[in-house]
Amino acid sequence: MSILSKNQVNFYTVTEKDENQRLDNLLTKILKGVPKSYIYRIIRSKEVKINNKKCDAFAKVAIGDIIRIPPVKVAAINAPVIPEGSFPILYEDDYFLIIDKPAGVACHGGSGVSFGVIEQLRQNYPSAKFLELAHRLDRDTSGVLILAKKRHALVEIQDIIRNGKINKHYLALTLGRWLDQVRNVKVPLFKYLTAEGERRVKVDPVNGKFSHTIFSVIKLCDEFTLVKADIKTGRTHQIRVHLQHLGYPIAGDSKYGEFDKNKLLAKNGLKRMFLHACYIEFIHPISKEKLIIKSTLPSDLESFCDKHCINATK
Repeated sequence: MSILSKNQVNFYTVTEKDENQRLDNLLTKILKGVPKSYIYRIIRSKEVKINNKKCDAFAKVAIGDIIRIPPVKVAAINAPVIPEGSFPILYEDDYFLIIDKPAGVACHGGSGVSFGVIEQLRQNYPSAKFLELAHRLDRDTSGVLILAKKRHALVEIQDIIRNGKINKHYLALTLGRWLDQVRNVKVPLFKYLTAEGERRVKVDPVNGKFSHTIFSVIKLCDEFTLVKADIKTGRTHQIRVHLQHLGYPIAGDSKYGEFDKNKLLAKNGLKRMFLHACYIEFIHPISKEKLIIKSTLPSDLESFCDKHCINATK
């Protein structure tokens, strides 16, 4: 559906390729070029329906669902021009493609971004009949990212992730010096949307979902602490909000960090959030072999860490 009529309701039937996607993410793909704020507006107004029933932005779709899309108030919707892009491949077989995602690249189009990793990779693999993200990384987070090349492989790996049968480690540089070597954080998180349609997360003991992160100190610096985050649940912005809750926000975090401090950090060489997905371990659902995928700290983060952690201690 590349062009939608301004003057009539449109209906979209969910295919196998769309199965189990969130409604907001699917509409972003269908309504190419439409601002995401507009998409959230028509969902909130209940103009979008699944099988003639009202729904919210986070509803999951199934094969055969019929999505009602109201008249879209744009003259024409053209697919964006997607530039060529290549990403370091950490692992590939017939079922999975695991890449080293750089910072500054979104996983998919939306929220003012016309394209992301998935769109570029689909362009790089024109013969691929199926290619989908198994999970996501924030735009400013670098590191290990898994994509599935077959529908059943996607279902299997998402089941592994959902049931906590995967080890995922991140490296984060936080503001302040930690007093404890290890912090075991079990704080419920609640996901919501701002008026502009931006995703945000906050600690909410009443409405939040159980979230668990184990933080271990790697280096203690004068003003910072390098920590490893072992996530036991995969909530949106989990590491970022848990660290904010502890009082040690991530250096350079534009959503949950200290904004005045971030300006100073940028002048001193840290141009983005210091968060890197460095390690993933799981049992391959098809071959049953143990996969351990590692990504080294990017040079910009390593340089900043070396410069500001000269007198670091363990």
